[in-house]
Amino acid sequence: MSGVTMDRPLPAGDAPGPGYTLRQPRLPRWTPAALAAAAAAVGIGIGVGAGLSSHIQWGLIAGLLFVVGMYALAARVEGRRQAKDRLATSLVWVCFLLAVVPLVSLVWETVSRGSKVLDGTFLSHSMAGVLTIQPGGGVYHAIIGTLEQVGIATAIAAPIGLLTAVYLVEYGRGRLAKAVTFFVDVMTGIPSIVAGLFILSFWILMLDFGYSGFAGAMALSILMMPVVVRSTEEMLKLVPNELREASLALGVPKWRTILKVVLPTAIGGIATGVMLSVARIAGESAPVVLLVFGSQVINNDPFDGAQSSLPYYIYEQWAAGNAASYDRAWGAALVLIAFVMILNLVARGIARWKAPKAGR
Repeated sequence: MSGVTMDRPLPAGDAPGPGYTLRQPRLPRWTPAALAAAAAAVGIGIGVGAGLSSHIQWGLIAGLLFVVGMYALAARVEGRRQAKDRLATSLVWVCFLLAVVPLVSLVWETVSRGSKVLDGTFLSHSMAGVLTIQPGGGVYHAIIGTLEQVGIATAIAAPIGLLTAVYLVEYGRGRLAKAVTFFVDVMTGIPSIVAGLFILSFWILMLDFGYSGFAGAMALSILMMPVVVRSTEEMLKLVPNELREASLALGVPKWRTILKVVLPTAIGGIATGVMLSVARIAGESAPVVLLVFGSQVINNDPFDGAQSSLPYYIYEQWAAGNAASYDRAWGAALVLIAFVMILNLVARGIARWKAPKAGR
């Protein structure tokens, strides 16, 4: 038996008794941490010695050394089978770090730069009368525009997406359901600029309506709708069929079963999907640049006149190309990240609040 040791030989034909122990050699628990530290030190040394200026290259070298070293040690001590398990685990950890490091770096950079201008004045003032090369001004008009545009887009896309998902799961059969599924898949991959061009050609050029926040909201609703359909469809499929059958067996109509049994059971996941789709459209800039036209002043009416938004404000300030505008762009980016985080927290709160009620 490979990798197994005995305290003393086992007599032929006898089963292992109390005096005999089977032990599989194992690496100490601190081995991965120690090997990771050693790989990091060696990776830094190789990077410095080779003249590599990028810390990313140092990290990749250290990750490769860690994976190879862990497999070699495990194969030497624990056997090849356990070494393969160690190899898979090491690859998972390395890939996890490769995904987390850029995210942490992005958040740190945004917080460190955006916090320079983020104060009460920045959140409560617009850019009216402020030159782009001068410090000052704020993001209040962009926050108003984002809230109104995203809110209108959600009011349009969420009911349509929810009803479409209910149709596909509960009623959808035949060619119509296949066609709807196909178009939802196509809409999922539509670039945001295409949605903006469609609303621009139809709403502004053909129907001769002006630039407004509502035009941008319609383009955002096109991007949001397939996400709502897909997430809601998956949540409805998770509802056990036994609940539907029990309700129908009691003589409850199907529409009432969907309304009183299926939707309350899946409401937590549905709310989470809607909030994630809202977070997805909150940062879209291409449709907004084409349709809302931007504004330096506060416009509380999304149906009349140009309006700004946080993505457009970031694009506008960064394009100005000076230190003051760069600071404002980072500050607006931090506000946008905080907005998306709040949406995710609200979604989690709704899911936890609705889950006990759905179970009663």
